[in-house]
Amino acid sequence: MTDKLSTSDAFSKDFKLSRYIPTPPSTPPDLAQWTQVAELKQQTREKNLSKYQSWRLDQIPSEDVLDVSQLVLSKLSERERAIVHLDATAITAAIREREYTAVEVLIAFCKVTVAAQDTTNCITEIFFEEGLARARELDEHLQRTGEVVGPLHGLPVSIKDHILVKGQDTSTGYITWANETVAEKDAVVVDILRKAGAVLYVKTANPQTLLCLETNNNVFGRTVNPFNRNLSPGGSSGGEGALISSHGSPMGVGTDIGGSIRVPAAWSGLYGFKPSVARMPHAGLLGSHDGMDNIVGVVGPLATSARDLELFCRTMLQYEAWLLEHAVLEIPWRAEVVEGKTLPKRLSFAILWDDGVVKPHPPLVREMQRAKKALLAAGHEVIDWQPLEHKEAWDLIVKLYLLDGGQEYRDTLKMSGEPAVPGTEWILSHAAGRPAYTVPETWKLNLERESFRARALAHWNSTVSRTSTGRPVDGIICPTAATLAIPHDQTRWWGYSSHWNLLDLPGVVFPSGGRLNPGEFQPVERVEPRNALEKEVWSLWNPETFKGAPINLQLIGRRHNEEKVLAMLNIVEKAMKA
Repeated sequence: MTDKLSTSDAFSKDFKLSRYIPTPPSTPPDLAQWTQVAELKQQTREKNLSKYQSWRLDQIPSEDVLDVSQLVLSKLSERERAIVHLDATAITAAIREREYTAVEVLIAFCKVTVAAQDTTNCITEIFFEEGLARARELDEHLQRTGEVVGPLHGLPVSIKDHILVKGQDTSTGYITWANETVAEKDAVVVDILRKAGAVLYVKTANPQTLLCLETNNNVFGRTVNPFNRNLSPGGSSGGEGALISSHGSPMGVGTDIGGSIRVPAAWSGLYGFKPSVARMPHAGLLGSHDGMDNIVGVVGPLATSARDLELFCRTMLQYEAWLLEHAVLEIPWRAEVVEGKTLPKRLSFAILWDDGVVKPHPPLVREMQRAKKALLAAGHEVIDWQPLEHKEAWDLIVKLYLLDGGQEYRDTLKMSGEPAVPGTEWILSHAAGRPAYTVPETWKLNLERESFRARALAHWNSTVSRTSTGRPVDGIICPTAATLAIPHDQTRWWGYSSHWNLLDLPGVVFPSGGRLNPGEFQPVERVEPRNALEKEVWSLWNPETFKGAPINLQLIGRRHNEEKVLAMLNIVEKAMKA
């Protein structure tokens, strides 16, 4: 999903945006030239991969092999398999205790990354040598001093393509930016990662324009889901989802303006966290609509455990991100809240069973029923969440996404002559034939946004009349999308994710139901559609279509209450595991 370039004085010094926005051609481009750019970009990636031929699979699986999640581990030793199955928190502890070196940890993840690329097409830029050089420095430092350089000492971290990494290209899924956007400095989030001791080694795929919940572009092609390659790993942080779920990275950095962290996490069976705007650093991202503040994306982590989400957030604020970027609020990380020390013993949850637009598919409904039963058994309260204007919220947020009628997207595509991929065509169709909004019209839209946020706050507060705790509900449980990982080019409804972006509420996605076994569901199960959209989404429902797809849920909390969301997640997971 597209994200603005937020800059502070510290970051923007010597940073020239014009470097990243090519001058429009004086003559119309040759429509065949864009394929040459893509071929060159892919050849460069292949050249880098070919240096590690011994790490590649002996045979690339044919298209009819759908589940490659275990195949990507076939080149690993038993020791390396143990490493890549650790979460980020355990890896940093093991390096600190000298059970593993940073070099051997990185090599294990690089081996899987090579195989994951060959099977899912999830990476863009490869800089293993740079990562190995840094890993060696960190090992030498620990050996010499007995101290780690920071909380992420030696941890491999993957980075979404449109986040600036010094010395690496930032094509962001656009042909016209490919090979033209080598970053002169790191994004703030990358700068903090380096200071904390993280090892960067690869960038991951995002869709053309970023404004899509699937990952497909003309530069690198389509990214697929390692559990079922007929399905999408989500977007726009879909490369992160595919890589991490393949065990090619223990932690990745994504961005989210409408579901771009949470949907890839859900569809790839991971944990993903979207903070409120201004809790995490966001300066140094390259995408369309830089400077558009009507709806703003956020940076957040994807990982394999809940505690790794906390590790990422704690690290960002440990290094006082508000001193590096003016837009970050000075709210230090509240560890005691995450640990649950401030939580009431009995919590009240609300479940959003149906947003009133598209009813979720059966596996998601069943998982919410399981969550309700588990929480009640654990002594907590569960009520129904009454949906608030989800269709109206979508109609508003899509206007905020496309204030200029989608003109900047179209102009950027026109510069190279590349065509729009299906996901781009679909989102731009929401502004088809509409001119850019005037300044007064954008003011009106902002008023509508603030009015909706005010109604939503009152709506949440009103739940106090339906709880027995004397408080409004503490959190909302819901799906991340109406479906599990979607067949390619079929995403049609973002309402279960973008709704919370419009309200700027933090949300965490967590794996809860394993992977779909088609034999547990009836293929004929249907709903009587209330609208054409619901009819289209439910026309996809067949258990065999979603075979192997992960089943995840989403937990939503109050604005700027990221720590409480993670604390509540611990409670929910404990109850469901019990």
